[in-house]
Amino acid sequence: MQLVHGSVSHKLQWEQPPETISFDPVLIILAEGLRETKHPYTFVAKEGFKELLEVEDAAEKAIPLVPKVIPKLKAALTHSDVEVFERGLHGLVQLSAVVGPAVNDHLKHLLTSLSKGLMDKNLKQLITDALQRLELHGGKDCLVIIKSKIPTYCSVYN
Repeated sequence: MQLVHGSVSHKLQWEQPPETISFDPVLIILAEGLRETKHPYTFVAKEGFKELLEVEDAAEKAIPLVPKVIPKLKAALTHSDVEVFERGLHGLVQLSAVVGPAVNDHLKHLLTSLSKGLMDKNLKQLITDALQRLELHGGKDCLVIIKSKIPTYCSVYN
């Protein structure tokens, strides 16, 4: 893939259609790249991760990789740079939208970082929105996991 610079916005140009790319190791590498702090790496990682998860059969390709992707997202969520944290959070929500409850078993490893972020008034709404989307994608089991680590969380179903 390569970065195509536009006058207003950038986009990725894939050497082959994203649908034909092996998610292992590309999705994992892109998830790891969410921790980058320099352009164009930040853009390539964020956009590539998003675009791979948008392909038609992304769920069946991504579900087996969830145990490998989650530690990369956790590293982004524990990063001291707020933009890296936000990219990790968006990546987690994007992944959960595709794989649904497959994220639930790994969620407890990520909630400590999200709980700490809730203390930051600039991140509180972003994290609350992300938790609600995780709950929508992960179902009632997800709610139990979130409540176990963040007791003050209010369900979207209330």
